[in-house]
Amino acid sequence: MQLVAIIPEAEWNRVLGRLDTLEAAEAARTLATTAQPDEILTTDRAAAYIGLSVCALLRARRAGRIQGVRLNERDWGFRKSVLDAYPRRYHRPTMPVATA
Repeated sequence: MQLVAIIPEAEWNRVLGRLDTLEAAEAARTLATTAQPDEILTTDRAAAYIGLSVCALLRARRAGRIQGVRLNERDWGFRKSVLDAYPRRYHRPTMPVATA
């Protein structure tokens, strides 16, 4: 024997709306967990990527302004997402030159 429940159309549409919201949130969560891993660049490639010298990049890492990843006993690597955030955070806009 099957049970049948009759509900008003407005309530049914509200339930379907909540279901759509839950499915969209689940799809977004699944997409976020299956994202590509962050690329790690060597010191030379990272310095060229953000337009700094190797010495300046390593100085910024030692000062704690940029986070590095230890590749081996001598070398450091840098995540591309960290490098992308670095210029926006520490970039100082140039002042326009006043002309007389």
